[in-house]
Order: sequence, then C-alpha cells, then structure tokens
Amino acid sequence: MEIRYDGRKGDIGGPFIGTLHWDAELEGPRPGVLVAPAFRGRAQFEEQRAQELAALGYIGFAIDYYGQGWSTTDPTEAHAAKARLDADRATLAARMVAAFEALKAQDLVDAERTAAIGYCFGGKAVLDLAREGVDIGGVATFHGILDRAETAPEMKIIADVLVMHGWDDPLAKPESVLAFGREMTERGAKWQLHAYGNTGHAFTNPAAKPGAQPGFGFDVKATARSWRALVDFLAEVLR
Repeated sequence: MEIRYDGRKGDIGGPFIGTLHWDAELEGPRPGVLVAPAFRGRAQFEEQRAQELAALGYIGFAIDYYGQGWSTTDPTEAHAAKARLDADRATLAARMVAAFEALKAQDLVDAERTAAIGYCFGGKAVLDLAREGVDIGGVATFHGILDRAETAPEMKIIADVLVMHGWDDPLAKPESVLAFGREMTERGAKWQLHAYGNTGHAFTNPAAKPGAQPGFGFDVKATARSWRALVDFLAEVLR
C-alpha cells in the first residue's frame, strides 16, 4: 500500500512516498521495520526486502528520502541526488525522523516496537536516524556508509546498532570503521559490527557484478550471512 507523508516543518521536498507491506493473514498490530533505500531511491530491491520482512511477521515500510517518490536507474543522476542530500545531513536526518513518525502512525504498527534497516546510502540514513536519539529498538545497515555528520546532536544513542560491512568496501575504509566504533561507544550505544572478509560494497545487490568496479560486488555468502544476522537482531530488539 502506498503511503504519502510530509517532511518536517520547513522541508519543501515532499510529499514523500513509501510503500507499506504486511501479511494479511496475521491479525492485530505488529512491529514495524523501516527500509531505507540505496542511493538510487526506492526500487524493487527495497520493495522485496520489505516484503520479506512482512513474511517474517513485521510491517515493512520502504521509504523515500528524496521526495516525490523519486528514483532513477541512471547512475549519474543517482550520484548527483545523493551528493545534494549528503551535503545537507540535517535534512537527511529530519527526513528519516519524518519517515519513522509515519511508520509509527500506521494502525497496523505497534509503535512501541520499531526498527530500521538501510542499504548503502540508506545505511547512512538509518544511522543518522539513530544519531538523532529517537526511541527506536534498533537500526541495521548493509554495506552502509558510517561517517558522522557535523550536524549530529550530542546525545545518547538509544537504538541498538548492527553494522554488516564488507571489509574491502572503499566507501567505508578501516579508519572510518574504527571512528564509528569509537563514536558508538562514546555515545553509549549497544552496538555490534559484522565484517565480511574479501567482500566489498553492495555485497547484497545481485546487479553489482564482481570485478566491474574495484571494491564492489555481489557476494552470495555475505548476503545470506547478513540476512541471518538481521533476522536474529530483529527478533532480539523487537521481542
């Protein structure tokens, strides 16, 4: 089901358009899990992840952080859109909070039990949501980008945090991983990091052909391992 929601006050980029997925055979409210897309915007990949979450008994909410439901298959357009939003991390964080609030407002969602997952730039987005100090059970990233924004507030991170990371990822080099670990510890987060050796960026994406770009590529084993880790993580933080 398509869900339209507004940004926070002063954000002229909306309306934002997400899709809600659930198992119609289940009754009553259940935990909600927000799915933040990779840098091309919400597409079939994220819809499928939300559907898989629905099959696990959750409400999956594939969101829109660009506005107007915008997405593209053109990498140049996608990189340009990502760069504009990456340069305004306060807006990215605010849009993630707006999406989180839209998820909690859905009748089928148990607003006391929520989580968020993200891929690539969406991984950065859900980490920025956690950095806002929102009361969310957990956030998890797949090959996410880990740097902290200068605009991130100084406050305790309430969410449990799971990072699933390809060690050879050129977008999150070892020094950024160490900086992330220090940040999470200093801000009191309950965090964990799963690093997959000989694995690069976009390891969950079958369209990322290994060898086509250095440090990028789909990996069957890392995909399976990371999904199992996510399933266990959600069972823990949403119990």
